[in-house]
Amino acid sequence: MFKASDVSPRMFESDFMDFFSRTHWLVVPALYLPLSLGTAAAAVWTGAAGALTTVLAFAVGFVIWTLTEYWLHRTAFHWIPEASWGERFHFLVHGVHHTWHKDPYRLVMPPAVSITLAVVFYGVFWVAAQLGALGGLSTGWHLGAYGGFVLGYCVYDCVHYMIHHWKPRSRWMKQLRAHHMNHHFNHPETRFGVSNTVWDHVFGTAG
Repeated sequence: MFKASDVSPRMFESDFMDFFSRTHWLVVPALYLPLSLGTAAAAVWTGAAGALTTVLAFAVGFVIWTLTEYWLHRTAFHWIPEASWGERFHFLVHGVHHTWHKDPYRLVMPPAVSITLAVVFYGVFWVAAQLGALGGLSTGWHLGAYGGFVLGYCVYDCVHYMIHHWKPRSRWMKQLRAHHMNHHFNHPETRFGVSNTVWDHVFGTAG
């Protein structure tokens, strides 16, 4: 299934590495929808947080993802270290997508990367909850917030795939596609939002 082709060129000399550099977009909802909803449900089921607290935290976590998406794209994804390995690093992290933007298998993150980041971000939410506990806050809210954050990531990757490989029909998707294609082909230094354009407007990178 994941073999080199005209639309998905070889990236590594190693057949093993090259195979695992490709990921079908459906892997993202298959992995992260259960994680998102399961984590939030666990908060209520175990009594770690009430239903209302979990719903509110879930919404906040989703919003936090949208800001994270913007800043990761604006900073880490477009960062080229001033070192001999800098160009290669940038290509592996994000340049590959700009170079082969029609590659359907190198658009979403490979599970090895996304799962690692999911664990790291869970740790961030857990630490935040523990710090909040020092001020007298309960700790269970972090499960709902993390669930919303993970859903935000899932939406981002799926919307990104649709922008590149589906024909948009709704006005919203057409606007997102125009916004993102402008980033790809005209203004790579602006328009960093993918699943939304809110933070581009807030931080002055929308035009």
